[in-house]
Amino acid sequence: MFGSVTVMPTPDRRELAAIFAGGAIGTLCRGLLCESYPLSASSWPWVTFAVNLIGAFLLGYFATRLQERLPLSSYRRPLLGTGLCGGLTTFSTMQVELLRMIDARHFGLAVGYASASVVGGYAAIHLATAMVRRVRVRT
Repeated sequence: MFGSVTVMPTPDRRELAAIFAGGAIGTLCRGLLCESYPLSASSWPWVTFAVNLIGAFLLGYFATRLQERLPLSSYRRPLLGTGLCGGLTTFSTMQVELLRMIDARHFGLAVGYASASVVGGYAAIHLATAMVRRVRVRT
């Protein structure tokens, strides 16, 4: 259509600030842990594995709790889900660690790590969701 103008939605600056703040906290926590516990290509990357499982658990908890138990809020989900959990978890670091394992010819370790991360992440989300749903609502 000639002459029509597409209007882009205006971003919610408070929502972006919530994502930024949560992401900064999550990334700082993960970064400090990774720097405190260095890793070699022939060892299990415990820090990344742990933060990814914790992040999956927290995401399952926050998503279920915020959706089903608490009053709706415009900023809790972006702060906790997108920001904190997004900054804490790290798929890109997991990929780099897997590539290092493969380059060092530790194929079994790489397959085990990838499998345990995916299965453990889903299990963590399921556990967190089940925990939230079993909590009684106080009236």
